[in-house]
Amino acid sequence: MKALVVYDSFFGNTEQIARAIGDALRAQGEVEVVQARDVKPGQLDGLTLLVVGSPTRAFRPSRAIVGFLHGIPRGSLKDVKLAAFDTRMILNDATIPLLRVMVRLFGYAAENMSGRLRRKGGQEPVPPAGFFVTGTEGPLKPGELDRAAEWAKRLTA
Repeated sequence: MKALVVYDSFFGNTEQIARAIGDALRAQGEVEVVQARDVKPGQLDGLTLLVVGSPTRAFRPSRAIVGFLHGIPRGSLKDVKLAAFDTRMILNDATIPLLRVMVRLFGYAAENMSGRLRRKGGQEPVPPAGFFVTGTEGPLKPGELDRAAEWAKRLTA
């Protein structure tokens, strides 16, 4: 297996999740964990698995992740397993009722990235995942790194 985990992170939470996923996948083969702005041409060549992660920002992935996904030619990920994850606030922690309504209407970054990835070809072995932060800047909710590792193991099952 050759896997690439591409992420963007503002406060370090999404990077921590990306690295936990990468560590869990290493038992299965070659894995690179790279920030979106540092992806080089050719890193998508020969992949068997592409994992993309972003914090949820205004109900969407970050601009760096959107740019990365936009740069992947349509259909070029045929025969590649795809997965998307985000970091997000716990909805019950949202003290502003309007925010809860907005999340129900617009969703989170993982679902958005998942749709963009599917249009590039490939298949999703598991649904997109959301990992929780406590508050706007984090830290991660206890247990989320372990949950990310477990999710990663399901990607190659």
